[in-house]
Amino acid sequence: MHELGIVYHIIRDVENVARANGVRRVSSVTLLLGEVSGVVPDLLLDTWRWAADKKSITEGAELIVEPVEAVTHCEACGRDYATVEHGKTCPHCGSGETYLLQGQEVMIKQIETPDEDPADAAPDGPSDAPDAVDAVDAANPLHIA
Repeated sequence: MHELGIVYHIIRDVENVARANGVRRVSSVTLLLGEVSGVVPDLLLDTWRWAADKKSITEGAELIVEPVEAVTHCEACGRDYATVEHGKTCPHCGSGETYLLQGQEVMIKQIETPDEDPADAAPDGPSDAPDAVDAVDAANPLHIA
């Protein structure tokens, strides 16, 4: 099960980004997962829950998986098509001169932080700011390219 290794790498990357941005807790991580990445989404989610709860920064955090459709490009006719449905042979012209454009991704898209208790947000007392979050505001979550 290589999903465990992938989850460990995701958690490490989340820890690094959080540390660099002064974030103490993460509420969710959104992952782009390619249709032909070889990663089984259900195994990834189960493994995430087990491993994330062992780290204080990701404990209780949700892993959101956004599937990315596999798309292949044909160099002979210049058209794109669904990889899973048609494979390496172009359904438009029959050529095998094709390459994968997308669909192998395993990439963090977004890291969100939980709402912070207003008393923790302002050392001098409660804040009037609604929905304050730890180090990053909710309208502008961290994005990793």
